[in-house]
Amino acid sequence: MRVPYGAGQLLRGGRVLARLVLVWVLAVGALQLLDAGLTGFAMPEWWQPTVCALLFGVLSAVVWPLVLRIALPVAVFTLGIGSFLLLGAGVLAISFAVPGVVVTDFGTAVVVAVAVAALGASVSSLVGLDEDELFFRRAARRRARSGAAGRGEMPPGVLFLQVDGLGIDTLRRAVRDGDMPTFARLLDTGSHRLTGWHTDWSSQTGASVCGILHGDNADVIGFRWYEKDRDHVMACSSPEDAAEIERRHSDGCGLLAVDGAARGNLFTGDAARTSLTMSALPLVSGSGRRRRGRDGMGAGYYAYFANPANALRTFAGAVVDIGREVSAAVRQRRAGVVPRVSRGGFYPFARAATTVIVRDVVVSAIIEDMLAGRAAVYADFLGYDEVGHHSGVERFDALAVLRAIDRQIGRLHRATQLAPRRYHIVALSDHGQTQGWAFADRFGESIEALVGRLCGQPQPDPRRGARPDPGRTAEGWQVGAVLAEASSTGGPIARRLRDRVERAGSAPDRPRTAGGAPGDAARVAPGVVVVASGHLAMASFTEHPGRVELETIEQEFPELLPSLVDHPGVGFVLVRSAEFGPVVLGRDGLHRLATGVVIGDDPLVPYGPHAADLVRRMDGFPHCADLMINSRYDPMRDEASPFEPHVGSHGGLGGAQSRGFLLHPTQLPPPDEIVGAEALHRVLRGWLTRLGHPEPQAGGPRDSGRATEPAAAD
Repeated sequence: MRVPYGAGQLLRGGRVLARLVLVWVLAVGALQLLDAGLTGFAMPEWWQPTVCALLFGVLSAVVWPLVLRIALPVAVFTLGIGSFLLLGAGVLAISFAVPGVVVTDFGTAVVVAVAVAALGASVSSLVGLDEDELFFRRAARRRARSGAAGRGEMPPGVLFLQVDGLGIDTLRRAVRDGDMPTFARLLDTGSHRLTGWHTDWSSQTGASVCGILHGDNADVIGFRWYEKDRDHVMACSSPEDAAEIERRHSDGCGLLAVDGAARGNLFTGDAARTSLTMSALPLVSGSGRRRRGRDGMGAGYYAYFANPANALRTFAGAVVDIGREVSAAVRQRRAGVVPRVSRGGFYPFARAATTVIVRDVVVSAIIEDMLAGRAAVYADFLGYDEVGHHSGVERFDALAVLRAIDRQIGRLHRATQLAPRRYHIVALSDHGQTQGWAFADRFGESIEALVGRLCGQPQPDPRRGARPDPGRTAEGWQVGAVLAEASSTGGPIARRLRDRVERAGSAPDRPRTAGGAPGDAARVAPGVVVVASGHLAMASFTEHPGRVELETIEQEFPELLPSLVDHPGVGFVLVRSAEFGPVVLGRDGLHRLATGVVIGDDPLVPYGPHAADLVRRMDGFPHCADLMINSRYDPMRDEASPFEPHVGSHGGLGGAQSRGFLLHPTQLPPPDEIVGAEALHRVLRGWLTRLGHPEPQAGGPRDSGRATEPAAAD
């Protein structure tokens, strides 16, 4: 996959030597400045800065990588900051080795180490020696050792690069407007083709990535969901739950089972090498003991943190991103932008960790995978999805993060030119995002509080402990009036439901555990659990085993279903009927999924031509909730109100959240319409087979030889 742009430059003898000399000379000058201005650091003799600069260079280039092999956890678990503590210790050692040099304490030594490392990074930028060139030089040496014939004998490798949360509509506009120049060039040169794919009802990373990597995402209801038989809320962001999800769905033949690597993912895809992958954190063998593979803990991290300048560069980038986040949040508040959510507290730091730190480490790990010639790599760039949740789908700071991801993909594309084997790049997303005003902000209570109230349990909403901001709830009193009218009259489906309850009479009162205890999952009312996952909410009635039918819900909570279907923030509700099977209820109509009978207006029409099939599939899952509630989508404004405190969100049906993208080389056959993550898995698996990759063999141990490193949450 060769294109005429961005091929990169190779560093050859004269330029390398010039850089070394320049860094040495400037390091001498920096040490002299530190001698003059830093208290506790002194070099009284003229020759000492020259010798110390030379020794520091030897420490950074030769001794430091050897030390880091032993002390790597210090660097990893401090995101590189610990590397400067180690370098500070090295500076102290140099001061002891060079007569007359004074370093009074360890803090002073760390300051000297940081200053000299920063100088090296600055010099690299000044002379045009960027991280791409360093990679190209290493790749060229590796390629020379392997030989050109080796590249021809191996089938092309594939980099699957996932831009989390980027819908195809947003991508097209970003390409058009110049926010994604790398993608634009790939399309302009004709090397790649862009197509879309439709997600499952659960349009979120857990269901999508499980299906893409393992070819099976059955019973993954949301990013979090309640399992009544275990009284447990499953969360894809929990390492133990992610490992359990993978255990249920992996057959050992995942997309990455043959010489693959998973970087920054929720699941491994049965890759032998993983880093920043949630399901691999609690990885245990059948005997219950932890196992390590050939790479050990340092794979992916070693190449990045072996150069202290990387940690400094990433730290500086994180600080800049924190500033951008604070500035963007202030601008939104001053301009009165709505919808918006709170962006204070710890969030700016969490955002920087996702958009800068994790991104840089993932890119470094991918480069190492290419240098090693691995067959398939799947990596998730999460930054855009994170910022889109809090800022908005196409607001300026979200697009800035998208531009940064595009630059990294461009860098990886250039790097494929000199890897020891040919590589194709396939870019894709796991879902899109639909923007809207958060349900709790728009209607004055969260979906959990609403269901709890309708089930007879008025209670403070834990999400809304403070009084609503008048600037964000200007329509609060009007919405209250609308809801009051809906409860007394309502739409045709609500009236039919109330008539059914009146005809059936009141059910006898049955005992309930006070407060819903005992149980791990919090109850919004006695015996009622509600779990929100983006634009999808799930209500379960814990005192009944299995799926609770519509008729039982009507008897025990007569106001619940009518009020839900009439609520202006609810699009439709899936419930199982003893008489009609699965039924989708909306304000102005219902859809019986078993027979296809529609009474009134079909509530699924605004959600696309595949909605009925996707909802019907979810209804068949063992852990499908008693009530599945999808937010209302307004096609005129292209917005919906998520049940979580987000601006851009996903997880259900409605709008761009269900439309992901797939950018693939034109050498690979274009797919037919792709509906569901399992179908996308079959497309990607077929491409690997077409390129000559062997089919994985089923029945082998899932975790045999797998290497893991610490993971980051989704």
